[in-house]
Amino acid sequence: MKALVTGFDAFGGDKVNPSSMAVERLKRRKGSLVVHTAILPTSFGRSAIALRGAIHDVRPDIVLCVGLAGGRSELSLERVAVNVQDARIRDNDGKQPIDRPVVRDGPAAYFATLPIKACVAEMRSAGLPAAVSNSAGTFVCNHVFYALMDMAGRHDLSFRGGFLHIPYLPEQAAQLGGAPSMSADDIVRGIEIVLSVSAARTNDVRTAEGRLS
Repeated sequence: MKALVTGFDAFGGDKVNPSSMAVERLKRRKGSLVVHTAILPTSFGRSAIALRGAIHDVRPDIVLCVGLAGGRSELSLERVAVNVQDARIRDNDGKQPIDRPVVRDGPAAYFATLPIKACVAEMRSAGLPAAVSNSAGTFVCNHVFYALMDMAGRHDLSFRGGFLHIPYLPEQAAQLGGAPSMSADDIVRGIEIVLSVSAARTNDVRTAEGRLS
């Protein structure tokens, strides 16, 4: 089984994005799961293209996209991606779309297909603050999440997908007057738990389908 995990490059004047830092620290194998990674541009115009290329190259069974949600105190597994771009700030290309769809003829929303509640329960059992979130925002994170699920839903790409928002790193929070933060080690642990639970549930589904066929 193969997983693709993506992060984003730095944006908004930051020198580092904790999502790319965590993704680059992931072990490349977790049991029988082979983990591939990619760093996406924080760009409305280029991120989905880069994601599609990585999916085409890896042919993953699981795709987890990871992005920063500064101000959140928990690892937030997103439930739903909405078909809207409404940027409060400019992306790394200087673009700031307002009230525009991610996909012109796409549905209003997509739901994640990872077992988000089981993943959150396991992260909490491991001592990590985690929650299911019902809003991925309307910036590039939601854009990528929606594009991911559109690829799976309408373009015959067979994978389970979802999006994880993570807090600031402590060194970032220190520059922001004490915003919520989480260590890189704990962020990596959280990602690995999501991958392990998702892989186990995917195997269970395939085993059940095999018995029925």
